[in-house]
Amino acid sequence: MDLIVHSLYSNKEVFLRELVSNASDALDKLRYLSVTDPDLLKDGPELDIRIQTDKDNGIITITDSGIGMTRQELVDSLGTIASSGTAKFLKTLKESQEANVDSNLIGQFGVGFYSAFLVSDKVAVSTKSPKSEQQYVWEAEAESNSYTIREETDPEKLIPRGTRLTLYLKRDDKGFAHPERIQKLLKNYSQFVSFPIYTWQEKGFTKEVEVDEDPAEVKTEGDGEPKKEVKKKTKTVVEKYWDWELTNETQPIWLRTPKEVSTEEYNEFYKKTFNEYLDPLASSHFTTEGEVEFRSILYVPATKKEDITDRKTKNIRLYVKRVFISDDFDGELFPRYLSFVKGVVDSNDLPLNVSREILQESRIVRIMRKRLVRKAFDMILGISCSENRDDYEAFWENYGKFLKLGCMEDKENHKRIAPLLRFFSSQSNEELISLDEYVESMKPEQKAIYYIAGDSLSSAKNAPFLEKLNEMGYEVLLLIDPMDEVSLTNLNSYKDKSFVDISKEDLDLGMHVNIRTLFLNILLLLTELNFENRSCGAYSILM
Repeated sequence: MDLIVHSLYSNKEVFLRELVSNASDALDKLRYLSVTDPDLLKDGPELDIRIQTDKDNGIITITDSGIGMTRQELVDSLGTIASSGTAKFLKTLKESQEANVDSNLIGQFGVGFYSAFLVSDKVAVSTKSPKSEQQYVWEAEAESNSYTIREETDPEKLIPRGTRLTLYLKRDDKGFAHPERIQKLLKNYSQFVSFPIYTWQEKGFTKEVEVDEDPAEVKTEGDGEPKKEVKKKTKTVVEKYWDWELTNETQPIWLRTPKEVSTEEYNEFYKKTFNEYLDPLASSHFTTEGEVEFRSILYVPATKKEDITDRKTKNIRLYVKRVFISDDFDGELFPRYLSFVKGVVDSNDLPLNVSREILQESRIVRIMRKRLVRKAFDMILGISCSENRDDYEAFWENYGKFLKLGCMEDKENHKRIAPLLRFFSSQSNEELISLDEYVESMKPEQKAIYYIAGDSLSSAKNAPFLEKLNEMGYEVLLLIDPMDEVSLTNLNSYKDKSFVDISKEDLDLGMHVNIRTLFLNILLLLTELNFENRSCGAYSILM
């Protein structure tokens, strides 16, 4: 038990996520089996999860109307740590070659069940299977190495079908028994579980009630004697009561097909999930299948919040089978230079209790990362191809440095990064151009992409080295950001055109320009003296 409590889980609040996921599995299993055996639902067709708290005594009760367990299943599932009823269930289905296996089962009462002891001194499991006439109770304490199983005999505690978990919280963890705390955890971790989750909440309504005022003396007509008269007034009061309240949304937006989701719905989900107030610049909703299966929605924010030096962000929310796992990543799903991308990723292939070590070493995560990065580049490329040039200018202003960092850190994706880069040039009239635009305007005889670095746009434009290439009509990239030159140096070339610094490395170009300038001066002189024949001879010699 100590191994489970202290090794597998570092965050206590995940206990609720694990137990709700187990309850969802039990409901999934019942729903599947009831297709061929409708009598399993005779005790009630409702499939839901209900959570009730007692904050005064530090007790949490989680009840599902799922498949439940017999006495033997209690022994098999809870008697040994990490025994997985769902895993056995799927194995049986596979062996019998039954169709339509529901792959969204996480593992009923496996290791996840023991997360209850993260916060509990004692746990009781009361369960009733439709295959059994009796209801049984399994009980264990955190400090004990044994458990007990007994038949439930209290009529007030009998349930028609399913499982009820009762957690008796530790002294330091009784704060989890507050209804508001439970509701917050559910919305964070289990908002998209595929069955309705109800919590027992205090509610209230207002009503008008009559109140008595102090007797007031008023004079009556006739005798003039004062007479006491009671004036009736009303006031508004709040009537308190307790009732069940639906806490989760059962249909996450990423499980819908993109054609069914409007732009407004994507934007609303983005703003609600990431506490944003502006619509994103772009979004991408996709599903990958095959070797690794996952669904995702990615966004490019309209404004930058993170600095390029921030290694950790909470921009990607990872779900496993619709259950929230983490948003605390350090490059496992996205490289640092794409850390500004926000979104959700829902995988069916990762374990529910995935740790940072698993993320770093998992082959599945490496495949997911590659596909996420490609989709992110496709999304950014879409912005750059927009008819509205201002869209990409806004993107570049916010995230240009991030892409330049990608040139330094991600050689594998140079071909995807390079078309997205933007630079000033000697012929662009203070507008940024792409490398594609530069290559398209190159002279036929031009063999390289020329650039010069400067402290500012003005100093770069007035560099003495630039005059020679201006005379030849060659365009030169003006690099005024310290990261510009480093980016091009790391790229080395673009579309088989090498990058050449005209101030340092192109001595051949410099000699060629000097000779050609000399020739033009001689040709002008000879032309003025009407020596056309000699000029042609000079031309043949010099060329």
